[in-house]
Amino acid sequence: MIIEHNGGRGFEVSVNTVYVGRKPILNYVLACMTLFKSGANEVLIKARGRAISRAVDVVEVMRNRFMPDIKVEDIKIGTEEMVSEDTNTPTNISTIEIKITK
Repeated sequence: MIIEHNGGRGFEVSVNTVYVGRKPILNYVLACMTLFKSGANEVLIKARGRAISRAVDVVEVMRNRFMPDIKVEDIKIGTEEMVSEDTNTPTNISTIEIKITK
């Protein structure tokens, strides 16, 4: 279970969410497949910045190699404003959320 801060509106519990980062793509593919095999009907894949292309690759590898019956239900893109701890200057970071279903 992952607890996510929801921008001042409190904390939201996200059970079927995979956060994509720097690890190899197949690690995230395995995490998504494990969620589907454990009974989840939908999985949300989230990424920020440079990991966005890796998140798209995760979905494409799942669709083309392992689970051809999954469908991309929704894709949301956005921007988060982050403040640098060193210089206290705001920077924009792109985000993506991809919802896939069986």
